[in-house]
Amino acid sequence: MRATVGDRLVQHGRVVGQHDKVAEIVEVMGQEGNPPYRVRFEDGHEAVCSPGPDSEIRHKEMHTQL
Repeated sequence: MRATVGDRLVQHGRVVGQHDKVAEIVEVMGQEGNPPYRVRFEDGHEAVCSPGPDSEIRHKEMHTQL
């Protein structure tokens, strides 16, 4: 999993009815785009995370075309 600042991290809900969590990557702390990432959620909350298999990166190019 590789990301750059400005990409979106989408953490998919694990349980039926649980919504996906979407955060903007504000800092890449690993080497060559690898985790961990500092992310900012839509409510302004920031966290450091190493995404698991239930997550995906949506690159800047993808969400600017939507």
